[in-house]
Amino acid sequence: MPTVEHPRIAPGALEERAYQAEIARIAADRNTLVVLPTGLGKTAIGLRVAAEWLRRTPTRSILWLAPTRPLVLQTAEAVRRTLLAPPPIGLTGAVAPERRRALLAPPQVVVATPQVIAHDLAAGNIDLAAFSLLVFDEAHRATGDYPYVAIGRSNAAGPRRRVLAMTASPGDRIERIRELWANLGLEHFEYRTDRSPDVRPYIHGFDLEPVVVKVPVEVQRLGILLRTAIARPVNRLRELGLLDREEGSRRALLEVGEKLRRASAAARSRGERGDARLWSAVTAQAVAMKGLHALELAETQGVGALREFFRRQAELASGRPSPSLRAFLNDPDVQAVRQTLEALELEHPKIEAAVRVVRETLERTPTARAIVFSQYRDTVDRLVEEFGRQAPGVVRAARFVGQTSRSSHDPGLSQKEQAALLDRFRSGEINCLVATSVAEEGLDIPSTDLVVFYEPIPDVVRTIQRRGRTGRARTGRVVVLVAENTRDSGLQRGASARERRMHAMLEAVAAEARQGGVRPAPPRPPVQTVLTEFAAGSTDPP
Repeated sequence: MPTVEHPRIAPGALEERAYQAEIARIAADRNTLVVLPTGLGKTAIGLRVAAEWLRRTPTRSILWLAPTRPLVLQTAEAVRRTLLAPPPIGLTGAVAPERRRALLAPPQVVVATPQVIAHDLAAGNIDLAAFSLLVFDEAHRATGDYPYVAIGRSNAAGPRRRVLAMTASPGDRIERIRELWANLGLEHFEYRTDRSPDVRPYIHGFDLEPVVVKVPVEVQRLGILLRTAIARPVNRLRELGLLDREEGSRRALLEVGEKLRRASAAARSRGERGDARLWSAVTAQAVAMKGLHALELAETQGVGALREFFRRQAELASGRPSPSLRAFLNDPDVQAVRQTLEALELEHPKIEAAVRVVRETLERTPTARAIVFSQYRDTVDRLVEEFGRQAPGVVRAARFVGQTSRSSHDPGLSQKEQAALLDRFRSGEINCLVATSVAEEGLDIPSTDLVVFYEPIPDVVRTIQRRGRTGRARTGRVVVLVAENTRDSGLQRGASARERRMHAMLEAVAAEARQGGVRPAPPRPPVQTVLTEFAAGSTDPP
């Protein structure tokens, strides 16, 4: 296998791949957005570009930004193994500001969370002129008020250092791409899919298999009660003129919530509390969202998840409950659901389906690996328990979750615990990870033979990231569990269309870029305003 030869890359450290070499060659000379499927070496491209800029500007540093602390540590280790340079400096919120200042002496490679760098920029404790290259990992985050925006805008307004932005998918809306493009000062677009001729030799693909399960009659009855409870606040929002008669979807309710937040913020800025209609609408919207969440848990997760949700709501209500929580728990149909749950003991058929799919795969190929993704920690815990009960010895499962949790009794997994679990997964001691979204993005998780979605998800970026965990070394399998006639069904039906729209949009962006650049996003606030607002309202990630 040929390897990369470069004066700043350790011999044998990187496999030579033609598409990576071509992308890195271009990205070294132009501010470039790289869109490449998970598992095809975005980090390798970043390392090649960093090596070239270390060669060109030996007195300047490299700044590599990564959105989470575990990804900072993982990237710093890749830099240490690959680049012939001083040991990399990893900066997270755990490093005190005065210590960070002492560490930032060029030339070196600095790998940092964007929160740390944005705070230091706002405080005047860092100068981007000290760097020759800024790498934005998981660059699809560079929109809204995420700190990548403050850093990208500061660079564009000041030293204008080279920018490399990398992601598996920048999203499915062209407005988002325009915003990202403008915020990071991008000039060029390098886009590959698993169908690109230069990529195809390195990818084995996957078989996608929806598995449809029937929702038990008892859960269907709970759904009827919850839909009736949801209809009450939805009708109130219609009476207030905030929803049309046909509206009532989750998206419409979220848009109403955003309007109400803006209205209440405007009232506070005027020193007012807001009128009764405003607070009636705020309460109704919150009640409807709680009802939709309960309905989703019942239909797509199971009775246990719904029961745990109501336990937590009751715990909150024992203190100083909000008006929306009181209204939700006092709804007669919600009360009927809670009473029914007390006597209801059954599992969602998805649990049996997940256990069966994973067990069959690992029985057939004992050296295989599997990842099961779920939106909810309660479901993760339940699945780990069921794997141990129904497939002992065959499925050696472990929960893989993030570092923090809203519930004080569940602190999640620390960075060291996550790293130790991944080592055990690589060695085969564990052959199944049951994970939340923490396993979707960035982390160096080995290629797996099977990926199971416990539920379809609406986000194209996250879907692509999950799927990218398989099909690298050999053809993989992706199974999506779908609860019949529920939100699952609609999400799964629309998945292919959403991805087609995303690829069509990316082709349009690529064409724009070839013709002289992507058209600008809407006007943006001054850089110092962005930095000040960030410093006032942000915290370091878990």
